Amino acid sequence: MNDQDYMKLALQLAESTRGQTSPNPMVGSVVVKDGAIVGVGAHLKAGEGHAEVQALKMAGEKARGGTIYVTLEPCSHYGKTPPCADLIIEQGLKRVVVATGDPNPAVAGRGLDKLRQAGLEVVFGICQEEADALNEVFFHYMKNATPFVTLKSATTLDGKTATTTGKSKWITSPAAREDTHRYRHTHDAILVGIGTVLADNPSLTTRLPNGGKNPIRVVLDRTLRTPLDTKLVTDQEAPTWILTTEQASKEKQEALEQFGVEVVRLPDDSIQTVLQVLGSKGVTSLFVEGGAEVNGSFLKARAINQIIMYMAPKLFGGNGALTAIGGEGFLEVDEALQLDIIEVTTIGADIKVVAKVKEGE
Repeated sequence: MNDQDYMKLALQLAESTRGQTSPNPMVGSVVVKDGAIVGVGAHLKAGEGHAEVQALKMAGEKARGGTIYVTLEPCSHYGKTPPCADLIIEQGLKRVVVATGDPNPAVAGRGLDKLRQAGLEVVFGICQEEADALNEVFFHYMKNATPFVTLKSATTLDGKTATTTGKSKWITSPAAREDTHRYRHTHDAILVGIGTVLADNPSLTTRLPNGGKNPIRVVLDRTLRTPLDTKLVTDQEAPTWILTTEQASKEKQEALEQFGVEVVRLPDDSIQTVLQVLGSKGVTSLFVEGGAEVNGSFLKARAINQIIMYMAPKLFGGNGALTAIGGEGFLEVDEALQLDIIEVTTIGADIKVVAKVKEGE
């Protein structure tokens, strides 16, 4: 095995923790001595040992004189855990192979510098593209202090999300719906508008065969029309945040708060303000499952990083039938949000398309 092989194993270890490390990145590590793997590790949860700590603990004395592979630059500062760069030096490693750098200002090259200054050989950039893609959410949050936004929708092949009478259950197959729940598991928060709450009374929880993590449930509700008996208020399955405006009733706010709902009054109802507030509250990833108007608002604000679209082999037709994205839209073709298609697969009877917003958008 070569450096790429060991780093790919470290990347697999990191990927296995998706959905459970936020707000920290996913990181994997492998320790090799004399051509044999003597330790492996992954960062499992914020506040717990980093990947390097886990791998070195497993390796023990066998780590001395060996090589450690890490998918992200080792930290050099004291946070909830001691610096990993110091531990690597203390354990007597001779060589450190790192996939990509850490954009966290507390790290940002300092970890690599500390290792080099201690006389260790440092190799940087092995499988960097894969490592950057693995932690695109963390990198985006570090750079922008706002969540990485994934907009998801399910349509018929002619782009409809409901019939002309508003019927929409179920457009896609059970397999596609289960796939959606996997995305819920891996996101910090899920967002809908008040229209979805009133029409569907959704739970917005993660329902997978082996369980899963429920995201924070965020509702955009300018005037606090959310009913007190809706599931998001009463079920206590996950935190519910309602983002509203100064015009909303204080009495209704107090009533919602009696159920444990957090009501946040925004200075304005722009999508950018919504994202800034969520970012300030530690939300690094946001799964938007709104209706056409909410989706249209995110598009108009150019506040989308990724699109997940499920298309069922059905045709609804109808001039009045809803489409996935409404709102004002763009007037000119060259205003369109430009995308790169990342993945096209079949899932159940449906087609799944994953697209990322082009660099520079």
